[in-house]
Amino acid sequence: MDYEGFFGNAIAGLHREGRYRVFTDLERHRGGFPKATHHSPGGLREVTVWCSNDYLGMGQHPKVLAAMHEALERCGAGAGGTRNISGTNHYHVLLERELADLHGKESALLFTSGYVSNWAGLGTLAARLPHCAVFSDAENHASMIEGIRYSRAERHVFRHNDPEDLDRKLALIEPGRAKLVAFESVYSMDGDIAPIDEICDVAEKHGALTYLDEVHAVGLYGARGGGVSERMGLAHRLDVIEGTLGKAFGVQGGYITGSAQLCDFVRSFASGFIFTTSLPPAVAAGAAASIRHLKESEAERARHRDRVSRVRAALDAAGIPTLPNRSHIVPVMVCDPVLCKAISDTLLDEFGIYVQPINYPTVARGTERLRITPSPLHSDEDIDHLVDALSTIWRRIGLRQEAAE
Repeated sequence: MDYEGFFGNAIAGLHREGRYRVFTDLERHRGGFPKATHHSPGGLREVTVWCSNDYLGMGQHPKVLAAMHEALERCGAGAGGTRNISGTNHYHVLLERELADLHGKESALLFTSGYVSNWAGLGTLAARLPHCAVFSDAENHASMIEGIRYSRAERHVFRHNDPEDLDRKLALIEPGRAKLVAFESVYSMDGDIAPIDEICDVAEKHGALTYLDEVHAVGLYGARGGGVSERMGLAHRLDVIEGTLGKAFGVQGGYITGSAQLCDFVRSFASGFIFTTSLPPAVAAGAAASIRHLKESEAERARHRDRVSRVRAALDAAGIPTLPNRSHIVPVMVCDPVLCKAISDTLLDEFGIYVQPINYPTVARGTERLRITPSPLHSDEDIDHLVDALSTIWRRIGLRQEAAE
């Protein structure tokens, strides 16, 4: 077999479809977010980042940086191994306590990323619960899908954010069987929010465990940043709340929270936890500092809401088509993969604005978009520049603009 030819043909196909992924070489600067240096083929230039998942800019916060510096000086660079072989550092223990407290749970378990926490958490629970049937929202993240697939458990996909369809599907399973309902609070591409209370009602009716991914909500929603479940007063009804440290908390890592027995069960059986090197102590220290700060401070969330509102209003006034939702995610709809990439390139090359195109398979074909994520650190001038640039490009390429109200 011509292996190199096979690889080349597959990559060429991505180019033809307009969905070949290009990684833009950026250098973030402490204290300068959302500005960054673009190491482009033409040289160095400053750009404004509009698609970061560091939603609150906590990756730049002085408390986070100070905590990481202190831990680095105390403990050195690495953790020393897996958690069971010299890799459990006291900073890991402190961070898990903060996470359990954040969600009002007995215990928490730390992983190296949000992807791994979903893959290992869902994969272990679904595989080990006897004759488990898993019910997965149709729009669940790839990490959740992979975890469920890895478990080899019986899988049922219910219509997106549809408790009635979930109810119908759960009713087909015999009452005594183990059942697990997996869904997200904020869906990262459309920005829509799940009816958590109604899904909990259905799950409780059928005796199913609930597993809620709060990755795109922790830090941003709730009085202490516990996510949508905290904001709605529903955290106590979720058996597992999963989250990340790499988005609104500004660092790296993933976790699950739940009962002490459940977390110990996953700790004891999950290969994705047992056999991987643990997070560096400095990363754990920075994450804990970020969580502690956001538990007590509303300033970042208030400013964030203001920026999101202003971006939405400005885009609407300019007639730039967006997908309405009640979250912080602002999808600008292009609905063509080649055009989406071209707009992204023009924003970067001509206007110094970095927004990655979102194409298939991340979103369905025909729904390609620019996913804009305002932060508390974007200025009014940044917003005006973004909207002016998009308006110029929209007129230049002849895309239809919505009538401004």
